[in-house]
Order: sequence, then structure tokens, then C-alpha cells
Amino acid sequence: MARKLQRLPIGIQDFEKIRKGDYLYIDKTEHIYRLVDRGCYYFLSRPRRFGKSLLLSTIKAFFLGKRELFKGLAIDEKEDIEWAEHPVLYLDLNTNKYDAPEVLAKKLDDSLRLWEEEYDCAHPDLPLGMRFEKVIKGAYEKTGHRAVILVDEYDKPMLQAIDKPELQDEFRDTLKGFYGALKSMDACIKFAMLTGVTKFGKVSVFSDLNNLNDISMYRPYYDICGISEEELLNNFHDYINDLAEANGQTREECIDKMRKMYDGYHFEENAPGMYNPFSVLNTLDRKKFASYWFETGTPTYLVTLLRRHHYNLEEMPKAEITTDVLNLIDSSSTNPIPVIYQSGYLTIKGYKEEFDKYILGFPNEEVKRGFVKFLAPTYLSNSEKGTAFDVERFTEDVRGGMPEQFCKRLQSLLASAPYDAQMTWEGNYRNVVWVVFTMMGFYSQAEYKTSDGRIDLLIETKDYRYIMEFKLDGTAEQALQQIKDKNYLLPFTLDSKKTYMIGMNFSNDTRTIEKYIIEEA
Repeated sequence: MARKLQRLPIGIQDFEKIRKGDYLYIDKTEHIYRLVDRGCYYFLSRPRRFGKSLLLSTIKAFFLGKRELFKGLAIDEKEDIEWAEHPVLYLDLNTNKYDAPEVLAKKLDDSLRLWEEEYDCAHPDLPLGMRFEKVIKGAYEKTGHRAVILVDEYDKPMLQAIDKPELQDEFRDTLKGFYGALKSMDACIKFAMLTGVTKFGKVSVFSDLNNLNDISMYRPYYDICGISEEELLNNFHDYINDLAEANGQTREECIDKMRKMYDGYHFEENAPGMYNPFSVLNTLDRKKFASYWFETGTPTYLVTLLRRHHYNLEEMPKAEITTDVLNLIDSSSTNPIPVIYQSGYLTIKGYKEEFDKYILGFPNEEVKRGFVKFLAPTYLSNSEKGTAFDVERFTEDVRGGMPEQFCKRLQSLLASAPYDAQMTWEGNYRNVVWVVFTMMGFYSQAEYKTSDGRIDLLIETKDYRYIMEFKLDGTAEQALQQIKDKNYLLPFTLDSKKTYMIGMNFSNDTRTIEKYIIEEA
């Protein structure tokens, strides 16, 4: 008789639906108890599809006094819990496309109208922020219980307007006035929590909300969303076994691949890594490893930031940034890294305590592959000529031992690739080369390193090895001679692979590869 496994809550963000539908639920209610017991106002930043909406839904059910849904969970065992029904004002900003000021105004107006009708406190002629104040007060007075305010994806309008400063300013002013009620109506509020992907600061929506406790990088709450490895192993034992069997792996091999693909999100410098829940659930359900999280959304605003600020892509996977810069985003900021980090495409890899600097990097293979593939059309195509770089053929040339062919492909790419006139060609060619060889690394072992005395590029396939050295406005002969002078071949002398040495010179004048020399080792 086949085993019956508890259903996986893929795409389900409603706590009540999960509990009544006998879906698997990872108990996060100990965190909710701690939040309620120790404070009142909170902010949490986490990447999309990381469980923020489910967290708020769970908090909503708790404050509505639905104790039956919490039977068997950690919070149900707390003797000092008050299971009273509070008025809950739940605002979800994730459902609209915010391309004009009136879209946000209408969204807020619609929510206010519903609350005003429920709590008999209509004041349609007042500004949005003042109406929200009246609603909070009215809810308290009508029910006798202080209001609970939950805002999901508070930053969605700001993110969608990140490349439109005037529109973003209008959204900022609207939200500042609206969220200001969280401070002015303190006496009528029991609990409030805002969640989002990013934290806009300085002159933005958070400038007046100094009563919010930001727990985004606070160690006790590192696993409030997402799946820890302990939770993965304890809750999905049979699912992991089935996944391993379907992919011809041992259980240990399967877990190791899940770590590489979906683990690695660090929300505090010393905290354990967290798994992306959306990717984990889909992998276990379909019994197939794939880029589920990345495929659900395209980070167009991130590419906009990278292009606008002429960012050097090879610096991104090893960025170092201070705490104050990492935590705050401003519409006038010239550094795209904080947004990329807070959006989940980079994560904490290390910390330099002496200098208060975080070292960032890609959290896992899913994110690295997805992000680089998404960047590829921007950096590897020429829209005027309707051409795009063929990574598949490039890879086949590398695997087939045809260095002359793949060098020509790279030369042609650099001659036609678009570039920002405000960015030096050196910066542009480095971005193009980084994208090409990072993608190359998905299919062969390729490592692109900056010039610090190490090999610029090492590519290895089953049968071939390529040792490459780059020069800018030098000579290909100098590049090749550096490979020889620094004994880059030495570690591979006993290896049977056929090895090629390639010296390559890039020219600022011609904006392509001026010359390359290939020698068989």
C-alpha cells in the first residue's frame, strides 16, 4: 500500500487554509509568541516567495482569536497567551501594478472604505492618512480591543517606480502620510507589522517611523521565514527519499544537491543558512531539481539599476558593504548592491567586524544561474542588428577542443555588443566577459578571476583545458608570456588533458579583441 504523505502547500499563503486542508505546516508560532510578548511594532525584509505573506496570515489568525487553528503548535502551549479577537486591518499591496499615482491612491481608498463601513467611521473627505487614523480609532472604540495592523509588501509601489524618480516621490509622499498613523495612533494599536523585499530609508517612507523594530537582520528571527536545514530534515523525510530515488541518488547526495541549489540565504553574519521554501516545495513535489523561484519573477528593476549606475558585474559576487549602506535604500542612491541584496539575489557570506563590513555573494546555484541568464540578453545581444550571442555553440567549441573558433566568437561578440556611452569600454568589456564565462561555468568548469597574480580564466572540460590571460591595450604576446613566466601550467603537468594557452589583448580603440595567440602546452 502506497504511503500517504501530507500535502505540500505550494503557493498557499493562507494559514487557515493550510491548517484546515491538512497541508504540511512548519511551526513558526514560537516566533509569533516572542514578537507579541516582547514588542508592538515590527518590520521584516525578506526576498519574494520566502513566506512573508504566510507569516502575516498566521499572525492575523492569532489576533482574530482562532485558537482551534493552532492546536498542537508551540503557541498553543503558552499559558500567558490572551486569545482575544482584535480588529485586524490587513493591507496587501502585492496585487497591483503601480504605474501611476492614482493606482496607489485607489488601492488605499478601497481598503479604507471597507474598514470605514465595518467600523462605522466614514470620513471620505479627509486625506488618506487622516482617514486611516480615524479607522484605527474607530476599530478600537467599536470592538473594545486595540487594532492590529498588517501590511504585506509595503514597498511594492516604490520598487516598481525605482527608475521613475518623480513617480517614486509621489508614492513615497502618499505612503509616508498613510503609515504615519502607526505612530500617531499608538494608544489604539495592539500590534503592527510591515513586510517587504526592501527597506527604503533616509527621506523615504521610513523616515518618520522610528518606532518600528527592524528584525530583518536580528539573529533570534533569522528563521522566521524560509526553511532551515533542521526543519527540512524533520518535516520532509519521506519526500526527500522519494526525490533521491527519482533522481538515482542516495539520500545524502540528494540533500547535498538541495543545499547547493536552494540553501545559503544568510540574514545575519553568524546565522545558519536558510532554504528557499518555494523552490524546496516545488522540487519535492515534482521530484525534479530546477530554478523554480527565479522563474516566477524577472528582476527587471535590478537590471535597470545595474545599467543606470554602470556597475562592474565582476564585483557583484564579492561585494563588500557597510551595515548602514546595506540596510537602507534611497531613491537617489548610486549603489545598486543594497537592493540586490535585499531582493535575495545576494546574501551574507562573511563579516569583517573590525571594519563593520559584510561580504556578499550569490546564495546558491539557483540564484546564480537565474540571475546571470537573466542578465545575458542585456549584455550579450545587439538589438540594432537583431543578433544574440550563442552560448550553446560557444560551449560546444570549448568542449570540442576548438579554441580558434570560440576566440573568434568572443571577438565578434565584443565588436557588436551594445554599451552605455557613459561607461568606459573597459568596464563594458569586463561585464560582457564576466557574463559569458560565468554562463560558461554552468556547463564546463570555468573560473573568471580579476588580475591579482592568478590565472585570469581557467576552463576545464572532460578532455580539454584552457589557460587564458587578458591584457587591455597591451599585447597578446605579453599575455601569453605571463602564463609561461608565472608557471600557470605547473599544477597540471601530470594531467592527461590536452591544454591550450591563450593570450588575449583587448583594445579600447577598436572595442574588441585586438589579437589573440593560441599555443598548445
